[in-house]
Amino acid sequence: MNYFVTGGTGFIGRFLVPRLLDRGGRVYLLVRPGSLAKVDGLRELWGANRRQVVAVEGDLSEPRLGVKAAWIRQHAGKIDHFFHLAAIYDMQASAESQRKSNVEGTRQALVLAKALKTGCFHQVSSIAAAGLYEGTFTEDMFEEAGALDHPYFQTKHESEGIVRAEKRLKWRIYRPGMVVGHSVTGEMDKVDGPYYFFETLRSLSKVVPEGLPLLMNKAGLLNIVPVDYVVAAMDHLAHLPGHDRECFFLTDPDGIRVGDLLKTLMRVSHGPKLRAVDASLLDSATRLAGKGIGHLGPVRKLGERLIAQMGIPPQVVAYINYPTHFDSTRTRALLEPAAIQCPPFEEYAPVIWDYWLHFLRKDAGALEKDVDTLFDRLVGRPTLAALRKRVKGKVVVVTGATSGIGRECALRLARADARVVLVARTVEKLEETIAAIEEQGGVAHAYACDVADLDACDKLVADVTADFGGADILINNAGRSIRRSVRYSYDRFHDFERTMQLNYFGALRLIMGFLPGMEQREQGQVINISSIGVLTSPPRFSAYVASKAALDAFSLCAAPEFTRCNIEFTTIHMPLVRTPMIAPTGLYKAFPTLSPEQARDLVMKAIVSRPKKVSTSLGVAGAVAQATMPSFTEAFLSQAYDLFPDSPAARGLSAEEAAAELAELPSSRLALARRLFSQVMRGVHW
Repeated sequence: MNYFVTGGTGFIGRFLVPRLLDRGGRVYLLVRPGSLAKVDGLRELWGANRRQVVAVEGDLSEPRLGVKAAWIRQHAGKIDHFFHLAAIYDMQASAESQRKSNVEGTRQALVLAKALKTGCFHQVSSIAAAGLYEGTFTEDMFEEAGALDHPYFQTKHESEGIVRAEKRLKWRIYRPGMVVGHSVTGEMDKVDGPYYFFETLRSLSKVVPEGLPLLMNKAGLLNIVPVDYVVAAMDHLAHLPGHDRECFFLTDPDGIRVGDLLKTLMRVSHGPKLRAVDASLLDSATRLAGKGIGHLGPVRKLGERLIAQMGIPPQVVAYINYPTHFDSTRTRALLEPAAIQCPPFEEYAPVIWDYWLHFLRKDAGALEKDVDTLFDRLVGRPTLAALRKRVKGKVVVVTGATSGIGRECALRLARADARVVLVARTVEKLEETIAAIEEQGGVAHAYACDVADLDACDKLVADVTADFGGADILINNAGRSIRRSVRYSYDRFHDFERTMQLNYFGALRLIMGFLPGMEQREQGQVINISSIGVLTSPPRFSAYVASKAALDAFSLCAAPEFTRCNIEFTTIHMPLVRTPMIAPTGLYKAFPTLSPEQARDLVMKAIVSRPKKVSTSLGVAGAVAQATMPSFTEAFLSQAYDLFPDSPAARGLSAEEAAAELAELPSSRLALARRLFSQVMRGVHW
């Protein structure tokens, strides 16, 4: 089956195309000449080759979208589905640009689709095509649209009208609600819609105590949908027979009132406890006041200026009292057999908030820049489709699989249809992880094993080999960390033995056990979760870093021996992650950390692209400094060592002494910066 897709490099397109590829189809992407470089990255992301994803040069503003006549003649009658996603989805865009893309672009897309003798034309419209209709708008309604004053509403309505008027070509129209990030990963490409309120809510949560009650009117009804629901529904509906010339609402069946939306986001951001009250009279008063003020030029400009200072476009504020309810009853009935349904906003709000906080905020800072070196922002993070192509049906062994990074990896791999083997010491926690995987529709197998016990490692290898024939991918994630100065370790040689036993010898035993099977099958991957400490050599971590460095060195030496067998060794120099392993060290609260989900994405990226090493820019900078300026680096690390003491336990302090010292430690980045400043400028008076 062949597909032609406009807007395939955009946000919705990046998630839709993998689904079309999963159907065994070939996808032709309309791409501007200046964006051709993106396509190679997208192919890698989707796990596709040049035959599966073909770039077609063109432009939305040109006749027949700028596609060459010879290409059209060659492919006429060979395109089964034409998906027209390309449009301007921006409330702030100019009226002229929206008309050019949304209206004329759709007109020329239809011309091209007819020239290609396309089987069916699929237009991604929007709920905006209904205008500001007061009441319930059904999927059969179109001419009844309400106020279309805004250019976006007007152009989406007109473009849908052009498709509806088409007589020669079969068509289907999809009207998604306000599309936000992925409900599982949070991935989003820009700040739009409800995201405009995030920065203001974050500021409010920083100055108003958590739990302080505030009142707010519930106001209008918004319809917000995650991108993964939109593409799943669109893919299913597009291939259902007998539904041509129909329109489908891809919406939240209930919607969410503005007040309830803000209440949810306040809870997620740990802000004040917002209570949304239903005050219909206040809704009416707000709408009337808005209309009246809109006619007073100076007052309107003042209000727009104040709103703009909060980072909220005035055009968005106008729709706080959105009056429309969208009836998607018929579409939901078609999606029900495929178990496709829109999750409530409350379920995925924490995920999209977390993604915005780390990747979309303008001043997200060092963490965003650091992670950008690992994930290409142009093509996003590995999609489930790309991961599925790599791991479907393969046996993936994950050690330390019941918490933190390991648990997140196991959940993700199970969703990608891998045969996941969970390894951990505690049977109860293994059962909890199995239950979580089964709840999301995945399958996994648990093996209780203490990786520090070499005999137990041998039994694990034997059991997995007997049950599954061996491992295709081994993720050595289980580890032990110890933060203690050498001077406090003179009589604690067992600290070094314990870290080496788990972090090096245990991991090595599993590698040596599973390698023969990989070598026999001539394929496999060993992923070792190392540490940024191997690159930066932080004081107090001599036992931990030495054990990780040993495994790094083994992998570097062993990798060339297995290159011809198509066995890859990947080392991930993981930065600080918010896992139970770092919880005992309260000082870490003042440092930027990755969430387990973000750390998981590093591992998934390593599985998809199979690199030799994955390191952050901070880690690389540390390694370069160690190699080129060893004396300077040692002096810098010495300052860092003097800045904070060893843990109270390491120095044998009493509980009272430990509590008093803990109160003095910085618990925020600002407090940490003050401590650093005073240390560096010691002896200088201000």
